[in-house]
Amino acid sequence: MRETRRWVNQGQPQTLQIAVFLLYINAAFGAFDMLSYRVFPWFLLVPAIGGVLAGRGIANERKWAYFVAIAVSFMPFALRLYYGGGLLGASMLNLLFEVALVALLLHPQSRDYERIWFK
Repeated sequence: MRETRRWVNQGQPQTLQIAVFLLYINAAFGAFDMLSYRVFPWFLLVPAIGGVLAGRGIANERKWAYFVAIAVSFMPFALRLYYGGGLLGASMLNLLFEVALVALLLHPQSRDYERIWFK
């Protein structure tokens, strides 16, 4: 029997489903941000590609993808600190989505599902 590859898994808890959507949305906005600069910023390519890979991996219940998603979700805070913008130096809407993604991934329901079901 052929194993299916998914972009979204509706059998997962709601916290992981929303986290997957936020990973995809953040990756898309990261790609749009890259297009708005005159010089191609390579440091924005990592969160964009990582977000898509992590979202697809979580939808297919891969353990490595959960850890990539956590790294990608903390990356905006790390980049802001590195470039001197301060931890909360983003617009309030960006900050809301970034904090929501971290909270959804680290939620006990998400962690328990990952620990039990992910391969």
